[in-house]
Amino acid sequence: MTLPATCLGFPRIGVARELKKSLERYWSGATTAVDLEIVATDLRRRHWLAMKEAGMDEVPTNDFALYDHVLDAAVMLGVVPSRFRDIEDPTTRYFAMARGYQDPALGVDVRAMEMTKWFDTNYHYIVPEIAADQVFTLDAAKILRDVDEARATGVKPRPVILGPVSFLLLSKAAAESTGAPEPITVLGSVLPLYQQLFAMLAKHGVEWVQLDEPCLVTDLDNRSREAYERAFAGLTKCSPRPLIMLTTYFGSLNENLSLATRSGCDALHVDLVRAPEQLGEALSALPPAMSLSTGLVSGRDIWRTDLDRAHAMCRRAVTVLGTDRVRVATSCSMLHVPVDVEAETKLDVEVKSWLSFAAQKLGEIRALADAATEVVPSGRAFDEARAILSSRRASPRTHDKSVRDRVASVTQSMLTRSAPFAERAAAQHARFGLPQFPTTTIGSFPQTSEIRAARAAWRAHHITDADYETFLKQETARCIAAQETLDLDVLVHGEFERNDMVEHFGERLAGFAFTKNGWVQSYGSRCVKPPIIFGDVMRPRPMTVDWATYAQSLTTRPVKGMLTGPLTILQWSFVRDDQPRSETCVQIALALRDELADLERAGISVIQVDEPAIREGLPLRRKDWAGYLRWAVDAFRLTTSVVMNDTQIHTHMCYSEFGEILGAIIELDADVLSIESSRSNMELLSDFARVGYPNEIGPGVYDIHSPRVPSTDEIFGRLEMASNVLSSKQLWVNPDCGLKTREWSEVNSSLKAMVAAAKRARAQLGAR
Repeated sequence: MTLPATCLGFPRIGVARELKKSLERYWSGATTAVDLEIVATDLRRRHWLAMKEAGMDEVPTNDFALYDHVLDAAVMLGVVPSRFRDIEDPTTRYFAMARGYQDPALGVDVRAMEMTKWFDTNYHYIVPEIAADQVFTLDAAKILRDVDEARATGVKPRPVILGPVSFLLLSKAAAESTGAPEPITVLGSVLPLYQQLFAMLAKHGVEWVQLDEPCLVTDLDNRSREAYERAFAGLTKCSPRPLIMLTTYFGSLNENLSLATRSGCDALHVDLVRAPEQLGEALSALPPAMSLSTGLVSGRDIWRTDLDRAHAMCRRAVTVLGTDRVRVATSCSMLHVPVDVEAETKLDVEVKSWLSFAAQKLGEIRALADAATEVVPSGRAFDEARAILSSRRASPRTHDKSVRDRVASVTQSMLTRSAPFAERAAAQHARFGLPQFPTTTIGSFPQTSEIRAARAAWRAHHITDADYETFLKQETARCIAAQETLDLDVLVHGEFERNDMVEHFGERLAGFAFTKNGWVQSYGSRCVKPPIIFGDVMRPRPMTVDWATYAQSLTTRPVKGMLTGPLTILQWSFVRDDQPRSETCVQIALALRDELADLERAGISVIQVDEPAIREGLPLRRKDWAGYLRWAVDAFRLTTSVVMNDTQIHTHMCYSEFGEILGAIIELDADVLSIESSRSNMELLSDFARVGYPNEIGPGVYDIHSPRVPSTDEIFGRLEMASNVLSSKQLWVNPDCGLKTREWSEVNSSLKAMVAAAKRARAQLGAR
C-alpha cells in the first residue's frame, strides 16, 4: 500500500529564470502586465504538470508569487500602507510596495516597504506594515484563480495560506502611523477574514488547505501562544471549511508541539530533515483525529536523500498511525532549491550524481510513499541511492589531509588583532586623513548588459582572455574615474569581473562545484546560483589581488579590497552535510586569511570582508545562539586578524534584524561596519546606541533595491537622525548595499546626492 505524496511548494522562477526575465522586461516598460501574467500562468501550469507526472497526489497552489508570498498575503488582507493607496493600478501598486515608485511627472515618490530574511534562509520577504487605522479587507481572487487554473490542468489543488499568527508575527507596526499597534494585538480583526476565506474555499470545492505557521518552531511568548490558541479555535470550529494541514518547517516544535496537536487541525506537518528527533514526540502526542505529514525530503539542500534513513522514519510513523494517517512530503517548500539537475550538462559527472534538485526530489517523495509498508525497501530508486551515497562517502575528493591539519593547528592568538580598536583607529586616521562623514560604497557597481554580454562571450570562447581582460580594465578605469568625479573618499573597483559575490570566490577555491542553471530566488527577480561545497576547502592561489592592485594604480585615493566573508560563503552555498558546518567555515576562513595577507602585502590598505549572512545563520531557538555565534565570530576574526593595525577592515551586513546579536557584531571587531538601515528609516541605530557600539559605522542612507533616486535633503535627514544617536566621529556615509542591480543613471544621481549630503553634514553636524 502506498501513502499520499506531495510537496509544500515548488520553485517559482523557472528552470531558465523565465519569471526573472519577464519581470525585468515589465519593469523596464518593454512589456505589459498582460505579457507578464502570460509567462506566470505558463510557469504555474508547467510546474503543476511536473508534480502530477511525478506522482504527487496533491499539488500546492498559491505558492507562486510575482515578487513575494508574504507580500501576497498582505495584499490578500488589504494591508497596503497609505503611501501606496493613490496608485490606482493594482500591478503597479504591488511592485511599488516591493520596490518603491518614483514618477516625477505625476509627483509620485514613495519608498518601498522593508525587506528582511525569511527565517534562516537567504530568501528575502517584504515586511507587512500594520497602521493605527488599519482596515482589513479580504481579496481572495488570486487564491481562487490558482485553484481554477490547477483544476483545468488536471491536478488536485491544495492552496497554501500563510497563517494569521505567523503573518502578524512577521509584520511590523507602521513607522509612519502614529499609535500603530503591535501587530499580534490585531488578530481579532484578521481572524474573521481567514474564516471568510476558508468558507469560500470550501464552497469552491477545495478539500485541503495548507496553513503555514512556521513561527511555531520559534520561541514564543505567552501572548503569541495565546494568539495561536485563539486562531486555531476560530479556524477549526468555523463551518464550512476545508480540511486543514497545519504546516511547520525549519526546525522542531519542541514545547509548541502541544499547541499544534491541540489545534483541532486535521493534519500536522513536521520537518524531519532539520529536526528528525521530533518524530517520536509527535507520534505520541498526535490525537486520533489528526494525520501526520512527514517532511522527509529536504526542501533546502541539493543532496540526494538517504532513502533508507527516511524510510525508517516513514515506516515508524505508519506502524504507529496506520497508512490512512500518514503522508510523505518535502520538509518545506522547494523555493530554496534549483528546479532540475538534468538541466546541468557540464557539471562534473561524479558530483552531479550526488545531487537532487526539485524535480528529482519529487521522485524521492514518490519512492518513499510507495515503499512505506515494506520492511526492507527495494526497487531502482533505493538501490541507486544506496550506491551513490556509498560512493560519495568513499570518494577521496571530499577530504584533504593538509586542510584538516591546518584547521587543527588554529590557536586563540590567531583570532585577535594585535592592538585594540582605539589604537588601530588612530593609526588609520593618521594614514588616510579622511574627513568626517567619509563617503564610500559597498562594493559593486552596475553590471550592465554590455558587461553581461562580454562575460557570456568570454565563457563561450567567442572572445579571447586578453580581450576580455582589456574590456574589464576599461570598465574598472571608468568606475574609478566616475567615483573621483563624484568625490567619494574611499573607492571600490566595481567588481566587473565577478558574476556573484559568493560564486566568484567558490570558483577560485578547491572543494567547490558549480552549476549552470542552478538558480534560486533571493528576492523578486534577484536570483543566485549557490556554489556546492562538496569537499575540503583551500585556496590554490590569490583570488582578488590583481584587480585590487590594478584599481589602486589608477588613483591616489584608497581603494578597498573586496572579499566575501567565511560565514556568508558558507551560508550562501549548498554546504556538504557530512561534517559540521562550523568545520567547513574554519576551512573557508583560513583560505580568506591568506588572501587578506596577500592584499596587504600588495599595498591594499582598506579591505572589506562582507558578512551579510551572520544574522541569517542564527538558529531559530535562542538556546542555540551562543554556540553558533561563537564559531561564526571566531571565523571572521580568524580571517581578518592577520593584518597590521593601520590596515582598515570593513564589513557589511544587510536585510536582517541585528538588534538581538549586537554583542556578537561588536565582537567581530571590524574597524568599520556598514549596515542596511534605509528601508527601516534608521530604526536599527537606536539599538547600536543602546549597546554603545564602539567602532565606526556606516548606516545605509538610501535603498539600492529600489529604482527611486533619493534627494540630498532625504539623505541629510538620515545622517542627522544617525548623528542624534551616535557620535558624528563614528559615522560613514554609504548606500545600504552594492549597486550591481542598478542603472548607471540611477547610481550617478543617487551618489551625487549622497556626497552632497555628506558635505552638508560635515558643515552642520560635525561637532556632534
